Amino acid sequence: YVPKDLLPVYRDKVVPVADIITPNQFEAETDSRLFAHEKVMDMLHAMGPETVVITSSDLQGALGNDHLIALGSHRRTKADGTKMTQRIRVESPKVDAVFVGTGDLFAAMLLAWTHKHPNNLKVACEKTVSAMQHVLQRTIKSAKAQAGEGNKPNSAQLELRMVQSKKDIENPEIIVKATVL
Repeated sequence: YVPKDLLPVYRDKVVPVADIITPNQFEAETDSRLFAHEKVMDMLHAMGPETVVITSSDLQGALGNDHLIALGSHRRTKADGTKMTQRIRVESPKVDAVFVGTGDLFAAMLLAWTHKHPNNLKVACEKTVSAMQHVLQRTIKSAKAQAGEGNKPNSAQLELRMVQSKKDIENPEIIVKATVL
């Protein structure tokens, strides 16, 4: 999503100093096999970030094609020098609309929740993805009401309902569970 001449800057300068990265599948340049995702997460960890979350992939999930899958990996070095890795998988319902800003919202919430739960990627991702679902459901409901019955909401109507979702962002009811891999 950026000019090709900027890709080396992200890869060589930004990623190595990042603590957390949240690429989608396209950005992570993987295929749809879990094995490949794990290799990509390991490669990204080796570049510097302790936490890698592939925010959406086309992996086939247990819940079917109407769900998105996020994969996360948190690697930290223990006091004795050994590395410990926690990997998770989250399946969340797809919302049939095109929203702007979901990647930014996801990244911001993941940063906040990993700060609050620094060694529990599972809980941080459950809170992040659950809050996302609350925001998206509120947004699509509002957009459909504005568009009127039978009409497709436009981009202005699909603007994320952030202010209206303040409580869900600050303290989301956990409606999406992560699985530890």
